[in-house]
Amino acid sequence: MKFTSLQSTCVPLPMENVDTDQIIPARYLKATTREGFGENLFRDWRYDAQGQAIPDFVLNNPIYPGQILVAGKNFGCGSSREHAAWALVDYGFRVVISSFFADIFQNNALNNKLLPIKVSDDFLAALFSKIEQNPQVILSVDLPTQQLKVEESELSTSFEINPYKKDCLLNGYNDMDYLLSQKEQTILFEKNKEYSF
Repeated sequence: MKFTSLQSTCVPLPMENVDTDQIIPARYLKATTREGFGENLFRDWRYDAQGQAIPDFVLNNPIYPGQILVAGKNFGCGSSREHAAWALVDYGFRVVISSFFADIFQNNALNNKLLPIKVSDDFLAALFSKIEQNPQVILSVDLPTQQLKVEESELSTSFEINPYKKDCLLNGYNDMDYLLSQKEQTILFEKNKEYSF
C-alpha cells in the first residue's frame, strides 16, 4: 500500500504516555497474523467489563471518523510489541501525530506503513484546539514534501522522516521489496566491481 498524501478529519486522543498495552492489551496478542487487531484497539477504554461501548471514548463518537490519530506526548511507550502498530493500521489509521514517539513504536509504525509525524508541543496544542473548535477540520499530509497543514487555516508545519523509510512508504515497499527493487543496480555494481586478491 503506497502512501503519498492524505486528506482526512482527525481523531483526537489528548492523553500523554499512552503505552502499547493501552493501545492493544496483552490478552489480545494470541493471533500470529496482522488482521483483526483493530477490533481490540484501545479495548479497555472503548468497552466496559460487560463488553458495552463506553460512549464518551473518542473511538465510539461518530463525530470522529478520520484516518489520522492525533495523540498526546510520548505515544507508544512501554513494551516493544509490534501489535500496537498492527491494531492502529487494522482499525484504519494511516497517520499518527504526536509531539514524541517511543523509538520502537515509531519504527514498528513505519515498518507497517503507518506514518508517525512528530510535531512541536505548541503545534500539537494548536491542533487539538482546532479539532475542538471544529471536529470536521481537515488535515492534509503530503509525504513527498514532508508537509502537514490544517486546511482553511494558517497552521502548518514540516516533519522529518528517515529517507529510506520515506522511499518505502512512497513505493509501498517492505524491506524485502526494497532490496528486490535494487536488484538490477546490485547486479550492475557487482559486474563492474574490480576485485583484488
